[in-house]
Amino acid sequence: MMHGRTSPLLRLCIPVILALSLVMLFASSAFASTKAQRALIGPSHYYAAAGDSLAFGYQPNLNWADGYSNYFYSNLQSHGEQDYDNYACPGETSATFINGGCPYSYLKKAFYFGAQLPAVVNAIKAHPGQVSPVTLDIGANDLLPDINTSNCTVSANWTSDLAKVDANLTGTILPQLVAALTVNGRVTGDILLMGYYDPYQNTCPNSVQYIEQINQHLQNDAGSSATFVDVFDAFGGATTPNPNLCNYTWICSSFHDIHARNAGYSVMTSAFEQAAGY
Repeated sequence: MMHGRTSPLLRLCIPVILALSLVMLFASSAFASTKAQRALIGPSHYYAAAGDSLAFGYQPNLNWADGYSNYFYSNLQSHGEQDYDNYACPGETSATFINGGCPYSYLKKAFYFGAQLPAVVNAIKAHPGQVSPVTLDIGANDLLPDINTSNCTVSANWTSDLAKVDANLTGTILPQLVAALTVNGRVTGDILLMGYYDPYQNTCPNSVQYIEQINQHLQNDAGSSATFVDVFDAFGGATTPNPNLCNYTWICSSFHDIHARNAGYSVMTSAFEQAAGY
């Protein structure tokens, strides 16, 4: 028996064992990551759009006929989609999405009483196995009020408000949508969860890190329930000044409005098509 010394054979084996362990660790991580991504179903018969004013297609010039959801529907029709309803409500937060109380509910394009989430869930259940995709953008109205553009400061409530969005998405919104889309134990439709561009990055460049934080949380929240749609990079990413903002949004106009123009909604649509692959 040897004490205090390592045999030459053991000294040679240790690096090999460590290397193999690392390979197995990375392989298992990659496998887990692959498992977490649900395969996309593709277009079906009905397309449901849900969310806030961007899903609604709001523009301050009162052109509410254009938006990423109806542009996306035009593409989906070429894949056999035959019906489309837009449940979005301008001003919707993740909390009002669940509980009701959207401040501009009188502008809704789809007729329903109460909160948006049960309306979308009921619509999906009314057409079992026939709804795909469901697009969703939510969270901006929870968090953008925390950014003060007059002095480019961010409220101390930011962290708690972001946590509420996470909780509402992962605890209620996405589980209910997935459950509604599940027929006989099989998920029959895709959920596409959109990230956000930064309308303030030219005025307050420090806002970029916060919008990126929102998007990272939304991507994490999507998990295996939804496919994340990267609109931030499609709008030009973190580069400041962002030369696309004046063309893609109304921020440089006399309206000084953060919503997208037709060009911006078209860019969003392309991001949805790229993320979905259809």
